[in-house]
Amino acid sequence: MSDPLTIIVTVVMTVVVVNVAIATYGIFSRPSLVKKIIALVLFTDSIYILAVIVGFRISNRFPSPPILPEQPTSPEDIRVFLGRSVDPVPQVLLVTAIVIGLAVSVFLLGLAVLYYKHFGTTDTRVPLGVEMDEAPE
Repeated sequence: MSDPLTIIVTVVMTVVVVNVAIATYGIFSRPSLVKKIIALVLFTDSIYILAVIVGFRISNRFPSPPILPEQPTSPEDIRVFLGRSVDPVPQVLLVTAIVIGLAVSVFLLGLAVLYYKHFGTTDTRVPLGVEMDEAPE
């Protein structure tokens, strides 16, 4: 049997790839601005999960935060600490990306509201003069 951690990482990576594919489809195929923004948020959230998986350290024991609880007394203590501690840089970049993503999402929703006020719909085909056979989505 395979290692349970390997199975979990494989399942999470598969879910991330499926979410990215669904989000890309939603961004490029849906005419509604709101649906495009929702797909964009799904896309960015999938990338955030990918960044968490990349920053995760697989070790024999559970990973620990990168904080030394006491002064190391030997080089072996330092090797054990480096083998178990998690890299904090992806975590910091992830928090920054989440804040920036939230700001961009709010900005895009504000633009969608202005678009709706101007055209009376969130359908992107309306300003182009494309005739719609069915009701807008």
